[in-house]
Amino acid sequence: MYKLLIADDEPRLRNGISNYFPWNETGFEVLYEASNGKQALEFIEKNHVDVVLSDIRMPIMSGIDLAREIYNRGMIIKVIFLTGYKDFEYAKEAINYGVKNYVLKPTKYNELAEVFSKIKKELDKELENKVFEDVGTIDSEFNGIHEKIIAEVKDYVTENYHDARLEKAAGRVHLSEFYLSKLFKRKTGENFSDFVISVKMNKAAQLLKEINYKTYEVGNMVGYDSSKTFSRAFKNYFGISPKEYRKDRNSDDRE
Repeated sequence: MYKLLIADDEPRLRNGISNYFPWNETGFEVLYEASNGKQALEFIEKNHVDVVLSDIRMPIMSGIDLAREIYNRGMIIKVIFLTGYKDFEYAKEAINYGVKNYVLKPTKYNELAEVFSKIKKELDKELENKVFEDVGTIDSEFNGIHEKIIAEVKDYVTENYHDARLEKAAGRVHLSEFYLSKLFKRKTGENFSDFVISVKMNKAAQLLKEINYKTYEVGNMVGYDSSKTFSRAFKNYFGISPKEYRKDRNSDDRE
């Protein structure tokens, strides 16, 4: 959940926005409600906040002044203004402080949902980029450790190809699924799921050389409940069906 601070000197409006909009469903948590910019700034100085939804005109410290302070202090916080039509020209000053989003008063549900959906996508993208940067930094410092982690994950898949899952692989190397997924892709050049499929298919190809196993039995042995699904996956990987593969290999053996 991203952390949201709401600042407005009108208690009724502030409480309405805080309590009647489904923030959790949108990916946000209302962390604090401030009645002016000074209160908001004091809270931000001591707590992590991702987004500020602020009225422009407030006593003691206005929304514009709050945005200016956030900008000048280099705080990585997105600011969204609540504004009336008469304040819109005044609000343009905030562009200088990185403010790009506005919600008009009276606040409408659809407009609020649209703006925060956009903000969440931006935050998600920034978080993803940060993960890549962190992985790159850690790679340079702990490259040997990461090589061992990838080797361990590959061993897990080879041993458990029938039911290999990212969740179990992550648990084995004590990493989150998200982090392991990014690390595996970065170090090997392929997705974890693609690697699992390659192990399954190569094992299936090996088993198909054994005349004792029927095609559906081979599919079951590598984790496919449906013979049709297995055959489709095999053909997608090798370009020929299991039956054709077996026929070609048997023909090669006779030669």
